[in-house]
Amino acid sequence: MSTMMAGRRTSTLITRSTIAVLAVVALAMPMLMSDVTFFMQMVLAAIVVTGLSLLMGYAGQASLGQGAFFAVGALTVGIGTTTWALPPVLALVLAPVLASAFAAVVGIPLLRLRGHYLAFGTLALLLMVVAAMNTFDFLGGSFGIAGIPPLAVGSFEITDPRDYAYLALGCLALVLLISRNLINSRFGRGIQALAGSETAAASAGVAVFRAKLTVFAISAAFAGLAGALSAFFTPFISPESFPASRSFEYVIMAVVGGLGALWGGVIGAIAMSVVIEVINRISTQPGLPATAGPILQYAAYAVLLILALLWMPRGLISVLHGVRGRLAAMRT
Repeated sequence: MSTMMAGRRTSTLITRSTIAVLAVVALAMPMLMSDVTFFMQMVLAAIVVTGLSLLMGYAGQASLGQGAFFAVGALTVGIGTTTWALPPVLALVLAPVLASAFAAVVGIPLLRLRGHYLAFGTLALLLMVVAAMNTFDFLGGSFGIAGIPPLAVGSFEITDPRDYAYLALGCLALVLLISRNLINSRFGRGIQALAGSETAAASAGVAVFRAKLTVFAISAAFAGLAGALSAFFTPFISPESFPASRSFEYVIMAVVGGLGALWGGVIGAIAMSVVIEVINRISTQPGLPATAGPILQYAAYAVLLILALLWMPRGLISVLHGVRGRLAAMRT
């Protein structure tokens, strides 16, 4: 018994030490980078994928259209600050709220679908949002929305890209905290039952549809928050800012990182972002055709997804847990 307790204490210590190291590295990176665009995109992806992991890994619901809610968050900032003259900080707060409300409305019919039908339904939602942006001028039209002011609180304006990177890190920490508390709550245990069997969950007293709609709205709120931060960072949005391929990336990040694990979305976002960045650098080498980039990206997506499904069905996070377990066993 004492050996088991010592092992648990060692495992907990390793986990906390790992998180502390990751936090220190994350805080140092913006200061060490001349251009934080890659880092910013990686952190924003981690925010979106954390919500997607809640939806897919814990609640067992598929989505290929998280980009739709990312777009709603960005549009809230773009339209709110340029057309409605809202204070930027108010637009930032409204973005996840409106993205969540939008998800709650469209989720009523969408979540009647299951499996790949639901995934295709969310993808269709994303395509409709992008088509609406192209069609309606008040959504920016085909030219998009430019001139988004910097995020400001009173007279203080955030203009340094590094400050946006740190703000995004703070939002990621908040999202992880909310997700952890949600998972460990009674509601969290209820949505985890959905992934196993909706019938069994219903017989145990879980309000199945309400639970699915709630977690769908929460994941959309996270995506909307990331979209709002992206709009301030750019500061320009257009229909081309939300390609369907980006939503596919989010799903691959979630699977590669590990569905059903709190840190899986973060690990997957980091791993896939690094892979995509390496591929982008390779594809720009002299002598390669212009189509090399997209071809290499899609090939990498396919290879990584197949490898993850065959040899890491629980994602990279399971590999890290295995390493942590072996270290804990060696110390005891």
